[in-house]
Amino acid sequence: MARRSTISSEYIYKTPFGHLRKDSFKLQNKEETIDYYVHEYPDWVNAIVLTKDKQILLVEQYRHPGNDFFLEVPAGKVEQGESYEEGIIREVLEETGYSSLKKPILLGEFMVNPATQTNRVITFLFLDAFETSSQNLDDNEDITVKIFSFDAMEELIEDKKITQLFTVSAYFLAKHYLSQNKEN
Repeated sequence: MARRSTISSEYIYKTPFGHLRKDSFKLQNKEETIDYYVHEYPDWVNAIVLTKDKQILLVEQYRHPGNDFFLEVPAGKVEQGESYEEGIIREVLEETGYSSLKKPILLGEFMVNPATQTNRVITFLFLDAFETSSQNLDDNEDITVKIFSFDAMEELIEDKKITQLFTVSAYFLAKHYLSQNKEN
C-alpha cells in the first residue's frame, strides 16, 4: 500500500487544546483531490495508580462533550518540554495529591484514533503510591478522588460506572502486567 502525498495543508483553527488541519491529497491512480481533516493534539498520558494495599485511585470529573460525570484514571496532556514520565508524575500529583518513590512503569503507547487524530496515549502504572500533598488543580478542573479496591475494577466496568475507554484499557494493561510480575 502506498502512502498518500499531501498536496496542500492549512489550519482551520488553532486552540490551546488542539488544532484542526485540512490536508488535500490525490488518491493513487485518480485525478480527483480529496480533502481530509486532521485533529492535532498533544500526546496524552494516563496511569493506573495503586497504593501499597492495592487500592486504585480514580478521579471523577464532569466532561462537557460527554454531558456527564466520568470515573477515570488520572490523565492529561504532556506539556512542551516534558517527557511522558515527567508528564504523568505531574498529572497524578496535581489531580490526586499522590506520588510514589518507585519509578512509573510504562505499560504501553498507543495511537488514540489514527483515523482523525495525530496524538498518542501513553499508559503507566504507579505502585505503592501515597498521599504527599493536596490537589493542585487547573482553574477549569473540578476533580474528586475516589479510591476502590483494584479487584473491584471489572465490576465497575461491567456495571457501566466506568465507560471511558482509556481507563478500561489502562486497567487491563495493568492487570496483565501485575499477573506477569507477581512480586509487585
